[in-house]
Amino acid sequence: MPLRILTWTLLLWAHIGLAQEEPVLGKWKTIDDNTGKERSVVELYERDGKVYGKIIKLVRAPEDDPDPVCDECPEDDPRYKKKIVGMEIMQDMVKSDSEYTDGKILDPESGKIYGCKIWLDGDDLKVRGYWGPFYRTQTWNRVH
Repeated sequence: MPLRILTWTLLLWAHIGLAQEEPVLGKWKTIDDNTGKERSVVELYERDGKVYGKIIKLVRAPEDDPDPVCDECPEDDPRYKKKIVGMEIMQDMVKSDSEYTDGKILDPESGKIYGCKIWLDGDDLKVRGYWGPFYRTQTWNRVH
């Protein structure tokens, strides 16, 4: 009997631990605003209490460079001329209530870096890049 209670207790604690994992963590499919087609897969992960995101896959047309580098990144940025696959594009996101704020996001196509905030909307992730009062919000879809 005590072994059964111990087993159930351990299973309950394991379930609680899994339920407490940050729901924004994991893989997300980015969608092109103009075409509605998948552009990449970004993996969000936690490091030192903050959330970061890196591109783990690009969806490219056959005529496109299959392994592009960030030619448009600022020359003083360590990502300049680095491969886009594997590149950390989202940095320093801090949890604030139901969203993550105070981070930065890089658009590797333009090389521009924006302020960033993210939040869940059902099973989608809203990603807002902003510069001053101007912003654009994308919807990323969870990869199951």
